[in-house]
Amino acid sequence: MNPQEAHVTLGATVWFTGLPSAGKTTIARALAGRLRIEGRRVEVLDGDEIREFLSAGLGFSREDRHTNVQRIGFVAELLASHGVLVLVPVIAPYADSRVAVRKRHQAQGTGYLEIHVATPVDVCSDRDVKGLYARQAAGELSGLTGVDDPYEAPDRPDLRIETQGHTVEESAAAVHGLLAEKGLTT
Repeated sequence: MNPQEAHVTLGATVWFTGLPSAGKTTIARALAGRLRIEGRRVEVLDGDEIREFLSAGLGFSREDRHTNVQRIGFVAELLASHGVLVLVPVIAPYADSRVAVRKRHQAQGTGYLEIHVATPVDVCSDRDVKGLYARQAAGELSGLTGVDDPYEAPDRPDLRIETQGHTVEESAAAVHGLLAEKGLTT
């Protein structure tokens, strides 16, 4: 290799989909920490943060959710195309929205992996990290994904993680193993 050539690191988007309180962000952040220690360029595009800053003003209609997912997918692909491993913990409840993001990555030649954090709704409700399930049960909230709004689980994700009965570290290790298999770790 010519000494002037920079080592090219493959970027990719790792999309974590699942119900609210499934563990998507927790797993993504644990994995990001491990990857950073290994010297990997990594960013976490948290769905809540993106909604606050990039998708402010969008509601929770199907159309608005689709727009939000496409915006996140665009930013993820852009970063990944520049060698960043992008971890995206986002509910993304509709299969067609996730397929559109995958197709965009494929069209650009950018890696894309879909991780289904397949935590059952009763476990998510018990965790209730943000109090959404309690608010929905009290009648203060409607349109909660997986309860009174649909969630279309992926048919063939690259990896399905059932977090109940597994530690965060075990779940993150499973994703890390997939990344290593795909040549996306250090």
